Amino acid sequence: MLGQLDSAADGVVIADFEAGLGTVIRMGDEPVDVVVLVTEPTVKSLEVARRAADLVHRQQLGRLVVTANRLRDDEDLSRVRAAFPGIEVVIIPDEPAIVAAERRGVAPFDAAPDSPGVRALVALADSLGPACSGRG
Repeated sequence: MLGQLDSAADGVVIADFEAGLGTVIRMGDEPVDVVVLVTEPTVKSLEVARRAADLVHRQQLGRLVVTANRLRDDEDLSRVRAAFPGIEVVIIPDEPAIVAAERRGVAPFDAAPDSPGVRALVALADSLGPACSGRG
């Protein structure tokens, strides 16, 4: 479906795909502006994300940003940085306010806009460009 979009059009498409390598394998040879890989600091999640990052680089799909989700401490951060040397890593802390908002069925951006986790997500959007931040 994304392949049917007009790549010359001036716009932003953000797509949330299933976890794993399948989506990256099926992306083909058409580069995109940014590939955001989301990982958690577990061995299995880091391994899958590392393999996906290798595919993104090998296929020259575009700028790669690794988003490390639910980081609890410096050990988690070290584990992620070791898995992705030389790759831009955005840290999203394990955030009780986000968990509480999700349990209530409320958007974290509305429930806890000043929490560290939400601020990190806003910074990620800002780093992707003005159109993604909602300010462009």
